[in-house]
Amino acid sequence: MTAATKANLDEMLETSVKFGKRKPRLTKQQLAAMQQEFDDLQREIKADLGQKDVDYIKGIIRVQRYLEITGRTLIHFSFTPIPFMLGVTALSVSKILNNMEIGHSTMHGAYDFTNDPKLYSLDFEWDTACSSDSWRQVHNVDHHTHTNVVGKDRDFGYGMLRLSNDTPWHIARTPQIIYFTLLTIFFQWGVALHELESENIWKGTYDWKAKQPIRNRMLRKAAKQAFKDYVFFPALAGPFFWKTMLGNAMANIGRNLWASAIIFCGHFPEQAVTFTEEECKNETRGEWYYRQILSSVNLEGGKLLHIMSGHLSYHVEHHLFPDIPVNRYEEMSPRVKAICEKYGLPYNSGTFWQQYVSSIKRVIRYSFPGGEKATDYI
Repeated sequence: MTAATKANLDEMLETSVKFGKRKPRLTKQQLAAMQQEFDDLQREIKADLGQKDVDYIKGIIRVQRYLEITGRTLIHFSFTPIPFMLGVTALSVSKILNNMEIGHSTMHGAYDFTNDPKLYSLDFEWDTACSSDSWRQVHNVDHHTHTNVVGKDRDFGYGMLRLSNDTPWHIARTPQIIYFTLLTIFFQWGVALHELESENIWKGTYDWKAKQPIRNRMLRKAAKQAFKDYVFFPALAGPFFWKTMLGNAMANIGRNLWASAIIFCGHFPEQAVTFTEEECKNETRGEWYYRQILSSVNLEGGKLLHIMSGHLSYHVEHHLFPDIPVNRYEEMSPRVKAICEKYGLPYNSGTFWQQYVSSIKRVIRYSFPGGEKATDYI
């Protein structure tokens, strides 16, 4: 580590604030050089994509399908609690893999290079209430473009949670740990409603006519998902209709709890900083890389955590390279970390429980007046 880099890191530690760290500043030359290094890494990995990446994702798809068949069979034919709960667990894990390791990366275009219609980003549909078209808009476009930009990135709080002092405090914010809990339990429905920007209803700024096509699309997908989980498969069970419906609901809740926790850990913890719209005007690619690094948080753990999180445990890598197959993030991680260290940028990382507890602390802190603004991180 150079003396300049060490001095930069020491300054960052000295100026740390409770919910984030003040942003280390890079010169235009440093940003351009860093951009070149990340661009080179991306080109190198993309040039190496091939059969091993196809084999990986198809292997995960096979496991996901076997788990779904096993889960639905056990739920359907179980007569005692243990096989029933085994079925619920298998179905829940199947839904997690479908949404996170398979669906999330596929809809980012990570497997478009295969020319396989089943892995084509614009045609893929997943097992959740949110339509893939809606997800590609609110997540791929809005969130990945405006990551942690206050007022632009609606994933930072999902339109329900106050997570910085840039959002005016109101007495209705006080019980927001309850909103957080409800969003966690019913996460697939919160995501399904996300593009509607329904929080603008109580603000009096909701454009009902403009949102009509989005409402129609959301209702079609939500109805299809609800029919599958709560009518079709339960009806196949005949006299065990209610037991099967309960098992499906429990599997969905299990998926919701896990998916929401992983996603909240990506940008809510104290390590992640926020940005103002003014800071991001006329942003270069190097500055975009810089923002992704400072606003994203990794999770430390073993192979199972990486797979079950959709490799969002490598969240920094995902935000730098969202269209790279997720199985490549592990090999990219040491090089990303080295580049961050070279330019005096933090490589935010911690255990799942550290990051999740930090996220909850942030939710509770901003239930009350005050706190830091995005400008406090400058």
